[in-house]
Amino acid sequence: MTSVEHSEVQFGRTLIEYDIRRSSKRRTVAVTIFPAGNIILTAPTGASVERLDRVVHQKARWITSRLRSVRPFAQAAPQKEFVSGDSFLYLGRQYRLRVLAGPEEVRLDGGRLLVRAPEGRGRADRIRGLLVAWYRARAEDWLPARAQLWADRMGMTAPNVLVREQELRWGSCSANGVVRFNWRVIQAPARLVDYVVAHEVLHLRHPDHTKAFWSALGSVMPDVDSRRTALRGFGGRVDW
Repeated sequence: MTSVEHSEVQFGRTLIEYDIRRSSKRRTVAVTIFPAGNIILTAPTGASVERLDRVVHQKARWITSRLRSVRPFAQAAPQKEFVSGDSFLYLGRQYRLRVLAGPEEVRLDGGRLLVRAPEGRGRADRIRGLLVAWYRARAEDWLPARAQLWADRMGMTAPNVLVREQELRWGSCSANGVVRFNWRVIQAPARLVDYVVAHEVLHLRHPDHTKAFWSALGSVMPDVDSRRTALRGFGGRVDW
């Protein structure tokens, strides 16, 4: 095997990202989807990326069907009841939920995530809504600053940052210089949040996952591969 390459194929609204591993022993292309949601194509040494993209596009319905069984994030998330004792992540740290009656409020209280909400029907849904709003507000504070930091390191202009609900992706960018992030990413450890931020900011210069893209990202983030792998195995813990 040689070094791993990367490519992506757009299928409807889903971006299928995959790794390429080449082998002189291969005569055909094999597609493997791992439980963590990562896709690897094992290909003959001389197979072009364009050919492999076509293979992925031809198999896209099967691939997306398989991905739905392991995504939007890699592991199945524990069921949340939105009651005291539930566990939630914030920047990689676990916080136990403490629910109290009273005027609506969410805040960190030592090692706990404190939520106040009136009692009554639909309280669990209301608590979830309060938590989502709190996480989004934290993401809106944190992510633009990190985007500025990584843009500076890469000699780029800081993008406009929007925080959104995105079912299948941690982040995305548009040609007009806007980067969008899934609010859920703020639950991940800071080093993984930084990977997502730097990745999307760099896409404003390199739209595709070319060798130039990965080389540029690796030059400012030498452990990019380990962060990427860790993020793939992390996601199911933040989907609620």
